[in-house]
This record gives sequence, C-alpha cells and structure tokens, in this order.
Amino acid sequence: MIMNERIIGQVKRINGPVIEVMGITDAEMFELVWVGREHLIGELIKLDKDSAVIQVYEDTTGIAPYDPVYGAGMQLSVELGPGMVGTIYDGIQRPLETIREISDIYIQRGISVPSLNRGKKWHFVPTVKEGDTVFGGMVLGTVRETENVLHKILVPPKDHGILESLVSEGDYTVEDVIAVLRMKDSQQKTLFLMQRWPIRVQRPTKKRLAMDIPLITGQRVIDTLFPVAKGGTVCIPGGFGTGKTMTQQALAKWCDADIIIYIGCGERGNEITDVLTEFPKLVDPRSGRSLMERTILIANTSNMPVSAREASIYTGITMAEYFRDQGYHVAVMADSTSRWAEALRELSGRMEEMPAEEGFPAYLPTRVAEFYERAGSMETLSSDQGSVTIIGAVSPPGGDFSEPVTQHTKRFIRCFWALDRNLANARHYPAISWLESYSEYLGDIESWWSEQVGQEWLADRTEIMELLHKEVRLQQVVKLVGPDALPDSQRFVLEVCTLFKNAFLQQNAYDKIDTFSTIQKQAKMLHIIVTYSRRGSEAIRKGATLIKLRKMKVYQDIAKMKFTIHNEDLSGLDKIEARLERSMDQLEALHV
Repeated sequence: MIMNERIIGQVKRINGPVIEVMGITDAEMFELVWVGREHLIGELIKLDKDSAVIQVYEDTTGIAPYDPVYGAGMQLSVELGPGMVGTIYDGIQRPLETIREISDIYIQRGISVPSLNRGKKWHFVPTVKEGDTVFGGMVLGTVRETENVLHKILVPPKDHGILESLVSEGDYTVEDVIAVLRMKDSQQKTLFLMQRWPIRVQRPTKKRLAMDIPLITGQRVIDTLFPVAKGGTVCIPGGFGTGKTMTQQALAKWCDADIIIYIGCGERGNEITDVLTEFPKLVDPRSGRSLMERTILIANTSNMPVSAREASIYTGITMAEYFRDQGYHVAVMADSTSRWAEALRELSGRMEEMPAEEGFPAYLPTRVAEFYERAGSMETLSSDQGSVTIIGAVSPPGGDFSEPVTQHTKRFIRCFWALDRNLANARHYPAISWLESYSEYLGDIESWWSEQVGQEWLADRTEIMELLHKEVRLQQVVKLVGPDALPDSQRFVLEVCTLFKNAFLQQNAYDKIDTFSTIQKQAKMLHIIVTYSRRGSEAIRKGATLIKLRKMKVYQDIAKMKFTIHNEDLSGLDKIEARLERSMDQLEALHV
C-alpha cells in the first residue's frame, strides 16, 4: 500500500491506457491514482456523477473489471529539489537509473521509486534567520548541487508567514525538516529541501518582462538570421532525416542557457539511446566540465505507454519553471511535440471524443497554446529575473508543413526554423531554410546586438537576406535559359549567395573551430561577405569582370575563414577585410 492512498472506485471498463471507473467517491479532476493490485500509476481526467475516466501511464495488461482504484488526494505532481540536475527521468519523473538497479531490462509495472534520492545529504547554507517574515518564492538558503548549479531552496509559492525555526548550516536529506513556518492563520507548516508542484499548473510569477536578450547558440544561421530571445518560443519542423534531433542537441551543448532540459517525447529508441550515451560524454564549453552538470534528461520512447508521452511535456516544463524561479535561464528542448499531439489523438479516440482535423482532438490548439504560454522572461516572486525558452521540434508526416500540429504551433510561436530536406540531402547542416524560416524577435534584440557588435549588424543582415531572396528569382531564370544568359551583375549575385551559404550558413559540427561561433566572429564574417558583395557590384559596374573577382586571392581566404580563424583571436578577420579592401581598390583602379 502507498501512503495516503484510499479506495475511490472500481474498474468498470478497460480500453488500452484509458480506464472507466464506477462507484467514484471523494475524487477530483487530475487526481493522482493507482489502479489494480499492482498499483499502476494514472491520472483522473474526466468525472461524471459517480463514474470517471482515468488515463494510465503504464501497460494495463492484466487489469480486470472490479479491480480497486486508489486515490492519492493530490494532483499528479513532480518533486522539485536538489538531485534533479544530471538525472535521467521517464515521462512521469521516475529516475531510470535507479529503476535499472532494482528491475530487469524492462521497467516493471507498478514500480514506485522516489524522484529524488532520499538518502543523499546536501550541504545547506541558510540565507535567512529565525523570526524573519518570508513569502512564496523567497530563498531560504542554498545547496551546491553541481559545480555549475547553485540550487536555491525556495519557500513554496503559496506560503507566507514567520519563520519559527530554521536549521543551522549543515548536511540534510530532502526529507529533513529545515524550517517551520507560522502561517497567517496561526497554523504551522514544515518546509523541506524539496517541494511538490502539479505538472499541469503554471508556477506563479510577479510579471512578464520584455524579451530583449538573445539566446546565443553559436549556430550562425540561427544567431544571425533567425535569432530567438531568452524566454522565447521556437518551432523546428522537418521531415525524417532533416536534422531536428541533431540541431536540438547542438543547441543543448552550445547555447548560453544556465539549465538544459531535454525531453525525448515519443522518439525512436535508438535516438534516445544516442542522447543518453552522448550527453554524459559532452563537455560544457563554458565550464570545461560534463554537460550533464547543467542538464536534465526526460526519456520517453515511442514504445513506452502513450499516456506517459503526453505527461512528459508537462513534467519537463514544470522543472524548467522551478529553476526559472531561482533566477536561472532555462532552455527546454521538446523532441518532438508531434508525438505528444499523436498521444492526445489516441487518448481522445479511446475516450470517443469528436475528432477534428486529421483525427486530432478539437482542443489540440488549446493544449499547444497552454504549453508554449509557459515560456517567457519573468520577474520571479523574489524579484529576480529568470526565463524559460521552449524549442519544440515538430515531425510533420512527409515534411508537409500544412498539417495541423505545425499550423497550430505557428500560431503560438514567434520563431520558426524550417528544416529543408534538399539541404539535408546536400549535407548542408544545419539544414534550416533561409526562405521559409523567420524570427519575430529581431526588433526586440536589435539594441542588444548593436551594443555588442556594432550598429552595422542589422543593415548587413537585411542586405544579405535581400540577396538570398533575389537569388531565388534569378535561379528560376537560370533554369530556363542557363547562367550564361545573365549579365555579370546578376551572376555575381548568385556567386555571393553561394559563398554566403558555404562560408557562413553551413557549419561543421565535427570541426573544433567551426562547431561554435561567437557573435563577434559571426558579425565580422557577415560584414566581410557583405563588403565583398558591395565592392564587387561596384567593380562590375565600373567594368570589372566576374572572372577577375573570382581570381582574387582573398576570395579563398573568405571561403575558408570559418575554419581558419579562432573565436579567441579575431584579428585574422580584420586582416582578411583589409586585404579585401586593397584587392578591390586595385581592381577598380584598373577600370577607372
């Protein structure tokens, strides 16, 4: 038996992970329940007089009518406290490594393991004192969870009162009482290093803040062309093999978020295995230590119960909000929300609800909106500033961006990184299309970029985007009459765009120099290519030929600069720009 459980009804009908219950007494919506003698974990999702519907997060094989259903008296919640960082969980926050130690190669049904290690002691350093008035979100003290993460122990959001007692600095488990709070109604409440929070309830904050600081990823096509602000929302749609998972893993490694939460939602087992084996080996470029010291992994493969896939998204975003409340910038990688939507569709079908477009439930847009709404840059209850950035991958069948999940997601996000199969087939990575992608954060972060790299960044970006769109129109002409029919001025546009794609947009994740670019390097590289375009167009107008422009020695320097110039020493880019200016001056002098 599980503590605080009580029988609230009996099984009436089993339909896969959806179970109808009869004789319901003393139950509430979204209550955590256990089904049958094996105590399969589930959630109550529908109430109707004395009957209810439960979605079970485990295989329901063997459940029979009249089996008991137990209620927990609380909603499905996650445990929040020291020990989360570096852990691999399933969709309902069960630690998979702990389960492996007590189970066979498969997760046993009904297995119950605490989400946080109950035996490990953490060194707690109080930051308040007895007699202080504390409120929800206030920091009671700190715990050094990893070298990268100073875990702040917070007063639960809804609590407010006077500290009657507080432990001194020392080592405590997550179940040890660290403080006693005298509430306004004179009741006492004990506080621990951990707290619980319902996964479907958004954690409160003071207010939303402007999103004017970009999330730096080190990927040039993202940071320069389609940037996202900290606290923003991103959709990465793409068909099979276009590099969604690879892009998200690169972002997880290189982005400047304080905490990374990677949700493998319904992906294939081999992809999740790659994540679980590769992430612990990755080195955090900012600290030189393991990337897992600032990462939480949620593994929910496609062969796991479909309802747990639906819950995993909420589990991950609740963890992200908890670290945001500590003043951290958190990046959530959801891979992929299409599998989550498919779980909604299957559960809705089993509940015999009226289907909408392509069989998805009518409330799909609402669920998508509720998820992305939990992103944002916030002023926390303790007047700190933190953010949650959501980067959600979408896997449209056949790469069709007109399908419902992609279309509904586009309504609620402000940054769209469309993956192109043709680019992926050409081994151009990241395979983000510069024609279909967009970002609405440019105006918000323009002032930040101008302060960091100079005023010319936005003008350079605008000019190169105009050239890329002009190239599309010229390519249509080339397909009809061939490139030789174009004048040199138009052929030079094609030349510049090809150079930009190969020397700037394409990025080699296996090259130590090219795998990551600072914003200073990106801005200088972009300016060199734009300068080549401007000066080259002027030279052609004065009579220079395209062949002479191609034969300039500095052209090869520009083409290779992403491999040859280190992030730490950008003087090489200044030298390339100076050589470019001299070469153009000499070329124009010949045609004066």
